[in-house]
Amino acid sequence: MRTDANGIKINYEIDGPDGAPWVTFITGITNDTTMWDDHVTALSQNHRLLRLDSRGHGESDVTPGPYSFDQLTGDVVGVWDALGVEKSHVVGIGLGGMTTAALALNHPDRISAIVPTACRVEMVPEYHTIWPPMIEKSTEGGIEAIVEITAERWFSEPFREANPEKMDDVRAMIQRTSLNGYHGCIQALLTVGFGDCLSQISQPALFISGALDYIGGPSDVMRQMAKTVQDGQHIELPDAGHICNIANPRAYDAALLSFFQSL
Repeated sequence: MRTDANGIKINYEIDGPDGAPWVTFITGITNDTTMWDDHVTALSQNHRLLRLDSRGHGESDVTPGPYSFDQLTGDVVGVWDALGVEKSHVVGIGLGGMTTAALALNHPDRISAIVPTACRVEMVPEYHTIWPPMIEKSTEGGIEAIVEITAERWFSEPFREANPEKMDDVRAMIQRTSLNGYHGCIQALLTVGFGDCLSQISQPALFISGALDYIGGPSDVMRQMAKTVQDGQHIELPDAGHICNIANPRAYDAALLSFFQSL
């Protein structure tokens, strides 16, 4: 389904019973709503799930870059307004995790709890250096040129070898991303820098990292973020790289359900 939000049409999926607490899922770069498919059964029993395709990704409209966090948070709030969502838990991964934190800072009245996953809130040189070559590769060869390098960065070699069908789904998801959406979201990511504001976040916050994610959202970085917010905790998922919800979906389910039940 698609709705008008923040000047464009945003694609979304809804699961779960009417009247249940809302949980909004925000994707990272070259992700779409399908990345959350494995969690619908467990989480939709007692929650109303809203999954969004980010600007330029999946079936949402594409606009020229660069994108900004004001745009990305505005897209989410625009969908909430269109659907009558007054307040929601928010779960986001990668760039979506950054956007989740930005929502808590800029729209605190709309947020009941946050789950930033595999992300940073400050840019560092070793993370910055990933992106200019990816922009160059995709400019020259299209999205297809960055599919394998992206999949390899997200998942460990043992996971890729043991899960060929899942990896085919992941590659297809990456390929569904528009070039403008890819570049626009990278440009937004490169501006991240709200670590100094993190202590202002008062909503309950669960920071989730993958034990094998050494660059996108390392556990030591996310553990420190959990200590910085006013009401934070951190959990590390075993046997999981950057896209830890796909690498270890049952552990991710358990972490979310335990957190939500504690609120």
